Amino acid sequence: MTYILNIETATRNCSVALSQNGNVIACTEIAEAGYSHAEKLHIFIDEIINENKLTFKDLSAIAISQGPGSYTGLRIGVSAAKGLCYSLDIPLIAVDTLEILARKLNVEKGIIISMIDARRMECYTAIFNNKYEKIREVKAEIIDDYSFQEITETIHFVGDGAVKCKDILTDKKFVYHDEIEFPSAIEMSKIAYDKFKKNDIVDVAYFEPFYLKDFMMTVSSK
Repeated sequence: MTYILNIETATRNCSVALSQNGNVIACTEIAEAGYSHAEKLHIFIDEIINENKLTFKDLSAIAISQGPGSYTGLRIGVSAAKGLCYSLDIPLIAVDTLEILARKLNVEKGIIISMIDARRMECYTAIFNNKYEKIREVKAEIIDDYSFQEITETIHFVGDGAVKCKDILTDKKFVYHDEIEFPSAIEMSKIAYDKFKKNDIVDVAYFEPFYLKDFMMTVSSK
């Protein structure tokens, strides 16, 4: 029996899911404006293990959402995942955050563009076909009138970054799924289990989140 603990903290959503052989058996998550990951993550992890009458020794691996996303959120999630892997001597699995987001939507036709809010009119984006195969790599891009104009098929936007497009990208080919704001650990489970079976793991000692851009500290004007 393969139990994997999936941790998603790349956005405002602090999400933890427990899976058994790739199937989600429990999930706890909360999306708050103030990024409560530091306070909630370890509580969620303890609760999900205890409520399912398991011990940490029952876990086969830890899966972590690797980014891009919030610098602080990613640091908190990766630190927790690494600590568990070290103490339990189990492997660490890294999962693409934008793929996690894309998998929240099922479409028969068209492509899916995952968009995570960055600064101002900028988003972290990646493009997937309807089988969740990545057809364009991750970019940090400024959204303007010419964004994605080269694509002729239907474009499905998911993620909290899509709100930046609504007033700019108004062609009928653009479809907005406002109900899908943040990635969740639920969609990590199948990906993580497939990676586990292939031994597609990362080095716990050297793994770092995929920030895409350098962290920029803002200084108070006071």
